[in-house]
Amino acid sequence: MSETEAPSKDRYIVPALMQGLSVLSLFSRDRPGLTAPEIAQELGLSRTTVFRILHTLQTTGYVSRRDEERVYRLGPAVLSRGFVYLASLDVVELARPALIALRDATGLSTHMAVRDGREVVYVARFPAATTVNSSVQIGTRFPIHATVMGRMMICDWSEAELRALFPELDLPAFTEQTPRSLAALEELLAADRARGYAVSQSFFERGVSSVAAPVRDDLGRTVATINATSVDNYVSLDDMNGRIKDAVLAAAAEISQWMSGKAT
Repeated sequence: MSETEAPSKDRYIVPALMQGLSVLSLFSRDRPGLTAPEIAQELGLSRTTVFRILHTLQTTGYVSRRDEERVYRLGPAVLSRGFVYLASLDVVELARPALIALRDATGLSTHMAVRDGREVVYVARFPAATTVNSSVQIGTRFPIHATVMGRMMICDWSEAELRALFPELDLPAFTEQTPRSLAALEELLAADRARGYAVSQSFFERGVSSVAAPVRDDLGRTVATINATSVDNYVSLDDMNGRIKDAVLAAAAEISQWMSGKAT
């Protein structure tokens, strides 16, 4: 939308919002990074206007830029809005081969999720090649405390961090297995931390079994979580705590190595 174009006949359209959305629409899997001059030229906007739009989008988390770089990329807020550009994020691209291999090795659907506040947002999905597979889509959100994918995101958190995230006395319940207090959640997290992974059988949804593990960066911080999921297909606890767990942990370790730049 050029600044010199005639205004829209629709008097309810907000020009500044249209310009902001036009900026976001330029990012794609083929063009994950753009500079301000490139955006200005592409949209026919002045550099001052583009700077103000990018500053607003960066402040609200929709784009990001490292201090030493001129290139802007989509930011974490895009995850929480379910944009199709999730696949352009580095962590998803790095995880893709390992998640596909995990799916093929286990015969189960595989996923990756990241944290957004008190929820996890699914950013990658590789469905099993069967008639019954996970119905979770990219952009699906689940509560952190009520899912094993969520618990893996916060299993290393301190008590102070957890209390800041969950200041209330009672936590919302979704099934009989949902922890209903911070103390109950902390008990589960301590076991998850000692085990290094989490297993779910109808923990959040009836008929859904899952094994989840954390993905860490070069500083050991959990930046994402992955799982292998079975839907309406019985998987024994021995298998979940055995061969499936081993495969999920191996995939998480591989992705973590890529994330830290230590992959060979």
